[in-house]
Amino acid sequence: MPVEITWWGHATCTVEDSDTRVLTDPLFTRRLAHLRRRRGAPPPPDAWRADVALVSHLHADHLHVPSLGRLAPGTRLLVPRGAPRAVRGLRRLTHLRIREVAAGDEIRIADLTIRAVPAEHDGRRLPFGPHRSPALGYVVEGEARTYFAGDTGLFEAMAKEVGPVETALLPVGGWGPYLGEGHLDAGRAAQALARLAPRWAVPVHYGTYWPIGMDAVRPHEFYAPGEEFERLAAHRAPEVTVHRLGHGESVRLAVAP
Repeated sequence: MPVEITWWGHATCTVEDSDTRVLTDPLFTRRLAHLRRRRGAPPPPDAWRADVALVSHLHADHLHVPSLGRLAPGTRLLVPRGAPRAVRGLRRLTHLRIREVAAGDEIRIADLTIRAVPAEHDGRRLPFGPHRSPALGYVVEGEARTYFAGDTGLFEAMAKEVGPVETALLPVGGWGPYLGEGHLDAGRAAQALARLAPRWAVPVHYGTYWPIGMDAVRPHEFYAPGEEFERLAAHRAPEVTVHRLGHGESVRLAVAP
């Protein structure tokens, strides 16, 4: 059975595997603080449908309470340990089945096993917030093993912690040309790809939301990371097929038995 990946923009993807829908870091809004959605329409209601949603860390563009509120009653939601204490709005989402997880935890949902893995990223809700939760990635294992990196830097034990995977959903950009520690730009994402050695990769976390006014100043810096990642991946990990999707586009990956 093929696995289907749909990129809705930013870090929001649907992974359909073993007749189960997994939604990553749901973000359905046109506006978030100083950010505006500049590419791709907001995901349609069909994108809100999931059996389980995964939240990688507490930053508002990854844990967006109004977007999570659109999920159907009974949807399972995995969040980093400590998230409900740090983000009060999560406690109001009583229609969701929320579970806190930490790296190493494995959760069985239908025919999938979802494993939380470490990420190198600031896990606080605010830059100086008092409550810290771990930033996470997730490996979704069913017909295939799909790694959703969330937001992370390149770290030494990445391949060991993630393990063998067929597909990697990797962040390749951010809010400007220079990303600090705890992030992957196109070059570092290509290095991560060489370490992980999946069969396929999908670049995410670029070209969707821009700071106000930045669309008039060097806009190519927001468009370019996907193309740059594809180019660098061809050099560093030529055995990996990169699928650079447009907003709302899907790819079906035929997994060998």
